[in-house]
Amino acid sequence: MAEATAWEPVPRTRTYELVLARIEEQIVAGKLRVGDRLPPERDLVELLGVSRAAIREALRVLEAQGVLRSRVGTGPDSGTVIAALPGEALSRLLRLHLALANFPLADVFEARASLERSSAMLAAEHATAEDLAGLREVLRSMDAPGVSREEFSDLDTAFHVAIAEAAGNRLVADLTVAVRNAVRQTVLSTFRLLPDWEAEADRLRSEHHALLAAVAAGDADAAGRLVEAHIRGFHRVITAHPAEGAPGSDTDAGTA
Repeated sequence: MAEATAWEPVPRTRTYELVLARIEEQIVAGKLRVGDRLPPERDLVELLGVSRAAIREALRVLEAQGVLRSRVGTGPDSGTVIAALPGEALSRLLRLHLALANFPLADVFEARASLERSSAMLAAEHATAEDLAGLREVLRSMDAPGVSREEFSDLDTAFHVAIAEAAGNRLVADLTVAVRNAVRQTVLSTFRLLPDWEAEADRLRSEHHALLAAVAAGDADAAGRLVEAHIRGFHRVITAHPAEGAPGSDTDAGTA
């Protein structure tokens, strides 16, 4: 007969986690919405029957997640307010988890290709005149003579983020932005390694202009096809010039 598994005491839930659960319940139930102010710490202590330290720890966690925003003072804008910063928090968390999990770079780009295909198709259907003007301005800056690799990388990120934000679907846009920002350093590292940088920059510029033309024309199929080919093509470039610290590479040291 196999030896019975030893029983061990069940770990006690940390008090601040119970506070988190109570606040999350209020949000899910619709009793707390963006812009609503939480009760003061001393009131939460009495309402929830926990220590002030537990309240503060829970609020710190929620603020780090982008759920809360704290403002010091006594005016109408002071206190702890329910915020709406999912994209920023999601981007930060995903970047860290990509670094820690060491996902294969091919998996990251596969996810990015799927997300950005959806974003580009939606952008072709929903982009406003203001969205298109912003995209054209990014490309004008990218086309400027003498733009450095670092500036080009920042503009490249801005272009793809603007496409995602023009999509009109907040969840798809936030996920797209998070994945794009998570590979930003890898993209820049590859730019720095390319022996014929100008040729690669010209190719990327051309593909960006073609993508913008498809979005401006409202051609969702072409926009989706072009951005997917663009991303897969650059993945091949990265594979040919692996950067030290890239996620999934042999030299990965935790940089995403």
